[in-house]
Amino acid sequence: MPRLMPETGPQRVLAASNFVYTVGSGLYLTAGVLYFTEAVHLPADQVGLGLGVAGLVALALGVAVGHLADRYGARGVYAATLVVQALATSGFVLVDSFWPFVLAVGAAAGAKAAGTAARSPLIRHYGGDRPQEFRAYLRAVTNVGISLGALGAGWVVQVGTLTAYQLMAVGNAVAFVVSAALLVLLPPVTPVPAAGGPRWIALRDRPYLLLTVLDGIMAIQFKVLTVAIPLWLVGATSAPHWLISGTMLTGTVIVVVFQVRAGRSVDSPAAGGLAYRRAGVAFLVSCSMISLSAGVSAWVAATVLITAVVIHTVGELWHSAAGFEVSFALAPRHATGQYLGVFGLGAGLAEAFGPGLLIALCITWGRPGWFVVGALFALTGLTAPLAVRWAEHHQQGEQTRLEPTGKASVA
Repeated sequence: MPRLMPETGPQRVLAASNFVYTVGSGLYLTAGVLYFTEAVHLPADQVGLGLGVAGLVALALGVAVGHLADRYGARGVYAATLVVQALATSGFVLVDSFWPFVLAVGAAAGAKAAGTAARSPLIRHYGGDRPQEFRAYLRAVTNVGISLGALGAGWVVQVGTLTAYQLMAVGNAVAFVVSAALLVLLPPVTPVPAAGGPRWIALRDRPYLLLTVLDGIMAIQFKVLTVAIPLWLVGATSAPHWLISGTMLTGTVIVVVFQVRAGRSVDSPAAGGLAYRRAGVAFLVSCSMISLSAGVSAWVAATVLITAVVIHTVGELWHSAAGFEVSFALAPRHATGQYLGVFGLGAGLAEAFGPGLLIALCITWGRPGWFVVGALFALTGLTAPLAVRWAEHHQQGEQTRLEPTGKASVA
């Protein structure tokens, strides 16, 4: 990272809270799916369906909680979502069938989406002139935490017992509690007064909604590393199982080193559109390579998978930088939580449909499905620059129309 510590105290508090949170998340992201399939013995299709239901729950909560953060203070709302995540994650140890699984992951996914929206006003308030760059820094910190969590997950997968997997879930919950406690050190943010016009203005901003959908389709790429590759590696290749942690660590190291740099080159919505396009091409190449790792020797499969993960992560850098830029730059300050909550619907779409889609195409169908998924990413990337231009024109038109009256935009 260009700098190891943020410049201001509040930024350091947010970074520390984020770091602890993601150490716990790294445990689950790396081995969570295997916990439910290998230790709890749920069928893979049921796991995909349950994660899809959880994603739908997340869709319902992000916008509403983001609006609450705008109106009543982001710090308290964000801390509450972390506590709910801790309770839901600790409930994983009680899961023994499909419906308890759906209840637990649904509560966890809903709280996660709500927390992402509630944290956005904090990032914008304390992020300085370029909150997008501070958001990129937080993502680098995120991947440091995830890499440490992935090390622990590697031990869990190698041991493979129910007790080891349950310890993983408990460790995740403890990390969420500590993350919430650290927020006490953060000065509260005074809510920005609401402007005139309809309350749910983000839901009326059609170009922003289109970008949300496109980013959501692209966000399925995150599930490639956490859902598709672990299941593919275990079920379709001869690569050693510990390589699951190796693939996660490879991606996180690249993000830690290069995410801030990638974000600095994406300094306008137009640059964000082009970054989406480059990301789509990278994902097409990486998905095609992953399909080639089946039916070859262990060392060849490992080499192909690691190479594919490197290419995939380069695309991830561009995708994340593009999302940071367009989501903040095209959102009015007084409705940051609401707009970022709406933008989080894209991640909710990925949570809802990504695991099931990837399992159906890449795991059940097999090698051809990887090419279909890669093509989907590439087409989405090609569409994104057009959507960004529409959103910019719409924003400029609203500002011009409302400039004489000084009223807020009613997009």
